Amino acid sequence: MPSVIYFLYFCIAMKIFTSNQIRGIDQYTIEHEPIRSIDLMERAAKALARAIGEMWSAHTPMVTFAGPGNNGGDALAVSRLLAEQGYQVSVYLFNINQKLSDDCATNKQRILESKRVKLFTEITQEFDPPSLGADTVVIDGLFGSGLTKPLTGGFASLVKYINQSAAKVVSIDLPSGLMTEDNTYNVRANIIKAHATLTLQHKKLSFLFQENQQFIGKLKVLDIRLSAEGIERTCAQYSILEENEMRSLLMPRDPFSHKGTMGNALIVAGSFGMAGAAIMAAKACYRAGAGKVTVHTPRKNNSIIQTAVPEVVVNLDHEETCVGTAIATEDFDALAIGPGLGQVENTAIAMISQIRRATCPVVADADALNMLASHRAWMQQLPKGIILTPHPKEFDRMNGTPCADSYERLSKARNMAEHLEAYIILKGHYSALCMPDGRVMFNPTGNAGMATAGSGDVLTGIITGLLARGYRQAEACMLGMYLHGLAGDIAAKDLGEESLVATDIIRYLPKAFERLKD
Repeated sequence: MPSVIYFLYFCIAMKIFTSNQIRGIDQYTIEHEPIRSIDLMERAAKALARAIGEMWSAHTPMVTFAGPGNNGGDALAVSRLLAEQGYQVSVYLFNINQKLSDDCATNKQRILESKRVKLFTEITQEFDPPSLGADTVVIDGLFGSGLTKPLTGGFASLVKYINQSAAKVVSIDLPSGLMTEDNTYNVRANIIKAHATLTLQHKKLSFLFQENQQFIGKLKVLDIRLSAEGIERTCAQYSILEENEMRSLLMPRDPFSHKGTMGNALIVAGSFGMAGAAIMAAKACYRAGAGKVTVHTPRKNNSIIQTAVPEVVVNLDHEETCVGTAIATEDFDALAIGPGLGQVENTAIAMISQIRRATCPVVADADALNMLASHRAWMQQLPKGIILTPHPKEFDRMNGTPCADSYERLSKARNMAEHLEAYIILKGHYSALCMPDGRVMFNPTGNAGMATAGSGDVLTGIITGLLARGYRQAEACMLGMYLHGLAGDIAAKDLGEESLVATDIIRYLPKAFERLKD
């Protein structure tokens, strides 16, 4: 796919920037607004103080821990503003190395001049921490997005002291100790466990990973009016899909269309005893708009599938209980393979043969991925543009070794997508679409109720239906995972997360389409 198309895709999503890029956008804003850095810090502090004021009243005692850098400068400015609003704020500024950033030093002086802060203590050597009761709110401004290594020594001890206290913690930009991107080798005991994180302008990559949620608490993104031009000019490796832009991807349905023009999909799925996977994928494929769906499945599944999905065309394998034969795909516009397929050896041989001979876009899921993991040499035979949809354990099996954390897994998925020239959807709370050019799109829709058997089969069916309709691979992946999660969100609103099952996602898919078209 031409690079210009990728550029368009990444203009239709919320960008996620690295720590270096964040500093660059700050500097661009300072130079082109123009605005002094201390005034930009004051602007951020006002947004932070406003957000804290919305969460806790002026009767709440506040204790601020400020570091020597600009995150500490933010914390000092916030403390001064809150004190001016009547909050009782005690401030501890850590200046162990006798070196403050320029803006942090300026805000220190402003606190001293205002005389509204209840207590201001600058720590240069030993520190006797204050008592932190259940009625206290800690403002964490020790370290922000510039942190590049785990906390050690006194700062690590302070973090543990705060975490063990009964106080509520609100972190500025990031919980201190958490790095913006890669925390694979971080010391997790030395990271602040915030009750709320007030991050500036954009979400950070580390916020999207499961193992970091324990540190973030309730997340709120504050607009501090960084340069829109600077943001637009900065290329992002990572982005989050947005609803308005997903709406723009929807293809109109021609009033004169018929089943022959709306796409013909083939689904190879369902060993005997797992016919339900084929049924859910087929139903979802139809609900995604495909004009015709054929299911290739073992002979014993015939009456089950014919009864459950009367709209489907059943193509029976010669085997009774498993798929053992590949079929021609010249008449099909999209192929899905894997849901409930089983992993016997003749199925594995039929699976790779089916993928190799495919003349249309391919979606491989579930047992197709497990069989590829068992025959890893076959992965070099996958066609360019194939869509793979593994959950974390399936990806680790395909990769050959377990990953230490979500960042490492995402990095390896990106590398695999580039190497195979494939689209890899790494499924999770923020499902990540890894593109052949190395960029990643995160999906914001979906909920914990969708952690149920069959949910992945439904996603496979939706993406296959969109491919059959004529969407390109990148579009089908983005729109498919967004609609899948959105249908789950609408279903959960009506049914609750606990009682949600995979077929509910299919039932609510029409409402998800309606939401996007509205």
